[in-house]
Amino acid sequence: MVQLIDRAEAAGRLREDFDPSDLVLIHMANAGVVNATGDAAPDAWRRVVALMIQSPEAPVRGSLPDSPGHEALYKAMLRAGHAGPTAPAPGKGG
Repeated sequence: MVQLIDRAEAAGRLREDFDPSDLVLIHMANAGVVNATGDAAPDAWRRVVALMIQSPEAPVRGSLPDSPGHEALYKAMLRAGHAGPTAPAPGKGG
């Protein structure tokens, strides 16, 4: 996935400040939408995914806040139940 991101950035199709950890944030945000909408709007996640896919496209329209970093995201995933106890910690084979 990192190679795909690098290639898209090099081709000018993806903003240069996009970080692979942004994919984790996108996944967590979408999981929240799926959880919140449930049966009331079961396809709402599709629009959210489309918005999220289009938002990091180049050209850049403004700077992004700093990424929370891999360690903080890993802890957040553990807290949310998205990473099990067998998932490797960042920098530990993962």
